[in-house]
Amino acid sequence: MGAWSIWHWLVVLVIVMLVFGTKKLRNIGQDLGGAVKDFKEGMDTGAGAKKQVEDQAGTTTGTTVEGEARKEQTKS
Repeated sequence: MGAWSIWHWLVVLVIVMLVFGTKKLRNIGQDLGGAVKDFKEGMDTGAGAKKQVEDQAGTTTGTTVEGEARKEQTKS
């Protein structure tokens, strides 16, 4: 009684197709797919840009730079 069978889902699908139409559903699917594709490209571009900046700076994440800290003396 609590579970939806395949027939329930088919009836819901038919009602949705009647309300929105197949053309509008296709456009929504294309828009959603394009948005996901653009998001993935943006993530790849962002990761590539970060690596490029690190390479140009000569540093990478997780490295330790050894050195000596000196306090600057001011002349009065």
